[in-house]
Amino acid sequence: MLAIRMTRHGAKKRPFFHIVVADSRSPRDGRFIEKLGTYNPLLPREHAQRITLDKERIAHWLKVGAQPSDRVAKFLSQAEMMKPRERREQTKKPQPRAKAQERMKAAATAAAAAPAEGADKEAAAS
Repeated sequence: MLAIRMTRHGAKKRPFFHIVVADSRSPRDGRFIEKLGTYNPLLPREHAQRITLDKERIAHWLKVGAQPSDRVAKFLSQAEMMKPRERREQTKKPQPRAKAQERMKAAATAAAAAPAEGADKEAAAS
């Protein structure tokens, strides 16, 4: 399968990326078929040279069946070459587990019921 993805270049802490089409089995910075553009994250977002794309060749590779990576797909949607991908649902790892959520719900219902009971007692005392 062909992939349109980025390969990292540049010095340490000075990233620079080439956007390439490569076989999905080849290493990230390894062999590629064709260079399609560049991405320089150190430039401001408005700068014209931040992202450069060879739109004709990218359109060709998309027709052939190359699949863009998530980041490259975002670049292509910003360049209006494809529709934006839907955002994936966030992981649920930081949320409490099922039993902890049940305890929290029970505590919330108990807290909501406690003031109502206090108001009933005051009304009965009057």
